[in-house]
Amino acid sequence: MAERPADVPDADEPTDPPLLRVRGLTKKFGPVQALAGVDLDVPAGQVTALVGDNGAGKSVLIKCIAGIHVPDAGELTWQGQRVRIRTPRDAAALGIETVYQDLALCDNLDIVQNMFLGREKVRHVSLDEDRMELAAKETLHSLGVTTVTSVRQPVGSLSGGQRQAVAIAKAVLWHSKLVIMDEPTAALGVQHTEVVLELVGRLAERGLGVVVVSHNMNDVFDVADRIAVLYLGRMAGVYATGELTKETVVDLMTAGRSDRWSVPARTKGVAS
Repeated sequence: MAERPADVPDADEPTDPPLLRVRGLTKKFGPVQALAGVDLDVPAGQVTALVGDNGAGKSVLIKCIAGIHVPDAGELTWQGQRVRIRTPRDAAALGIETVYQDLALCDNLDIVQNMFLGREKVRHVSLDEDRMELAAKETLHSLGVTTVTSVRQPVGSLSGGQRQAVAIAKAVLWHSKLVIMDEPTAALGVQHTEVVLELVGRLAERGLGVVVVSHNMNDVFDVADRIAVLYLGRMAGVYATGELTKETVVDLMTAGRSDRWSVPARTKGVAS
């Protein structure tokens, strides 16, 4: 982990047990060491930004948490209990949902069908369309999504921001406790980016843990309570956002260390 001044506290040492605790996570693909003993705490009610250069291990880490990859070593603790996540179904059963960059939405299906795809509600021998439609409307409303005029719109007719909102709503529909988002604003313009970042903030306000993978430093500093920096498969550090500058983050991403620090400031809601 990168060295820091003695008076800069570690944002990865909360006083209460985190929602998710990752310790010593290791993953190799043949001779390639993708992750090497990664530690990370993800608190509830906060946004943790996961940043790093290309090949740093961000995607591998979130896929280990999401059950896509099985780590070679290390442990995951969920709400204080050690768990084994070997499939996406295992992750979903715990309350972990992941929104990947491609969103995994079907353009030819409407919003309701997408949100319940593979988890349809059945009444007697047929689909309970009314129940699913109501749940979709209530979830979008609870997140403050007002740009969608009908939940029966085909997803293919939606804008990029609307599609991202639907993907996020789909993730929280299932009473999730941790939502992981991979580059949620990568393909969006300024206006839609603002809407999506507001949605991310609302998830944390509702008490969910949120992990956002992003290369956009403006987005990271706008929405994140904490910033976790990966460097060549290792955790360079986890810091409260107010303790860093964008230049410091870039140093950590590209060299694994930095001599440039902002004035230590405890970001609201970040445990010391």
